[in-house]
Parts: sequence; structure tokens; C-alpha cells
Amino acid sequence: MSFVELDSLTKRFGEEVAVSSIDLSIEQGEFVTLLGPSGCGKTTTLRCIAGLERPDGGEIRIEGDVVTSVSKGVHLTPEQRNLGMVFQSYAVWPHMTVFDNVAYGLRVRRRGRAEIREKTTKALELVGLGQLAERFATKLSGGQRQRVALARAIVYNPRVVLFDEPLSNLDAKLREQMRVELARLQHDVGITSVYVTHDQAEALVMSDRVVVMNKGVIQQIGDPHTIYSRPANAFVANFIGVANLLEGGLLGRSGETADIEISLGPGRPPLRLKAAGGEGARAGDRVILSVRPEDLSLHVHLPQDASNLIEGQVIDTVYLGNFLDCQVQVGQYEVGVQIDHFEQLAKGQKVYLTFRPDHALCLTE
Repeated sequence: MSFVELDSLTKRFGEEVAVSSIDLSIEQGEFVTLLGPSGCGKTTTLRCIAGLERPDGGEIRIEGDVVTSVSKGVHLTPEQRNLGMVFQSYAVWPHMTVFDNVAYGLRVRRRGRAEIREKTTKALELVGLGQLAERFATKLSGGQRQRVALARAIVYNPRVVLFDEPLSNLDAKLREQMRVELARLQHDVGITSVYVTHDQAEALVMSDRVVVMNKGVIQQIGDPHTIYSRPANAFVANFIGVANLLEGGLLGRSGETADIEISLGPGRPPLRLKAAGGEGARAGDRVILSVRPEDLSLHVHLPQDASNLIEGQVIDTVYLGNFLDCQVQVGQYEVGVQIDHFEQLAKGQKVYLTFRPDHALCLTE
């Protein structure tokens, strides 16, 4: 039995289906991220787990206890579920000291003075704020306030900690630092965590598993490497990082390699390219070739004996520090490729792109 289980969870707002009959199992101590664009249902799912929303269908179990069941008429209040929650807005009380902010949950639970002192001190030490226990919250930076919110969420040993885009209000540099610290702390403490974000980098850096959602439906569940390198469909490929998506037809498969014909538009001969994947597709089926910019090689002269050769013209290059983002016109497509930041290319210049078949993916719709 999994630690957290969602069975056929459904939530509607009027005629709109925010979450559509999703199933999800989370193991004890696991860090699982719900990832997707705005309106995909990730925050609604989190709020249903927290007890802040009443689902219209399905069941939620935590440690085998039914906390929500539409068919059984069960819906425990948030405080009955023994969960911790870290919000985007921090929700730190400015009139209290750091210690009192963190100790608040224990005091509400009527714990003894010695236990409050011990557990609050330990939680503050875990998040690196032990020396700021007596400081008022108004004197803290954004990162320090977020640490207070985290300490307050874990101080009473909740069964699960829920994170609702907790780093989105921080500046870019601090957000990167907090990603690493939060992931380290979560694994050190071993608390089961469900994290909501629309930031792909956060999901890839922090998660044991990523749940990609779109329009209330789970598109793919997997570890970060699998989600990035083996996306289940075109939506996942394009949402996780950046991908060039070329539509075509499947000519056939040979072992683990798919042969794809890509139409470049009127007056242009089609491309015949090879890629991994395509399982389940048959010759003649419509497929999508997905290849990421970093997996393409750009040549200014025609390479010899190159497989997956694509000819195009430079549209523009954008300097991004450690690399150039180059856009290449290939028939009706604009193909992005990352190249060395010292490369000098002119607009309209003819170039050639190549890639290894095992670095691209044939996706079915």
C-alpha cells in the first residue's frame, strides 16, 4: 500500500473539469512534483489532498486512512489530516518572533512547554535559522521567511508536507539556492512531500518523480531523467525544456529505430529521418519527431557520411552567455539549435544540421 493514494480523483468548478479522474500513488519519504501550466489542475489536486477543496468524485487515502471519499461521504477537515503546508505567500505572522511563528502549530495542539522548546529549536536548526529565533519576522529576508514557513510546516512531524509554488516569490539566484537546500532538507528529514510548480527546472532538480499534468489529466509520471529524455507525447516534450517538433508519417520501424518522413512544404522534397521510439505506431501513422536543440550539431560545410542530415538557412542568433541560440529555417519549420558562443553566422547563411537517431524521439499523438 502506498503512503498517499488518489483514486479517480475528480473536481469540477461549474461546467469546468479542473481534475479529471486521476490516479496517483506516492511512497513514504518520496518527493513528488505536480508540474504543468496554469490551469492544468495541479493546485486543485494539492488542495484536495489538503482538504481545502471537496472533490466531486474519487477517494484520497493517507497511510491507509480514508481522508476523502465521495462515495462513502467522508471528508476530513485540513486539521484532522495532520499535514503541513508551505504557501507561495509564506503566511509568516509579522507580529511574532521567528520562534513563535514556528512554535504556533505546537501550541495550538496543546503540547507541553518543554516539547515546544525542543521541537521548535530542532526545526529552526534544520532550516539554518537557530541564531534568528528571537528576531521578528519583519526583519527577515524573503529566503529567511520561506525557511520559517518550512520550519513551521515540519515542526509537528506531519504525515505529508504540501508545497504550493513556495519559491515563486524569490529572485532567480535565491530560488536556485533554495531548490537545492529544500531538496536536501526533505531527504534528510524523510518527510513525504507533494510539490506544485510550473517551473520545469525546479521539478527536475528537486523531485524523485514528476507528474506532468495538462487540462486536468496526467500526461506522464516518471523520474526527472525519463520525463526529459523519454517524454510520452508532444505536450510533455515541449513543456519540459525546449524541443523541436516536426510532424510526419511513419515509414516503418527497424528494431528500436523509427523511419520518419517529414514534409517540408510545397516545392520541397520531404526529409527521411531516423529516431528512437515509435512503439505502437504502424506504417502510415502520423507521428511527431522530437529533437532538442542541444542534441543537434550545426555544420557550415556539408558533412560527409552524416545520417539525419537537414539543410537550412540561418534566421537569427541570440547570445545567451555560454551558448548561442540559433534559429534555422528548414522548409516550413523553424528549428532551434544551441551552438558555441564563439561561432559567427550570418543571416541567410546555408547550414547543415545533424543528430544521432538515439538522441531524437518518434512520438505518437
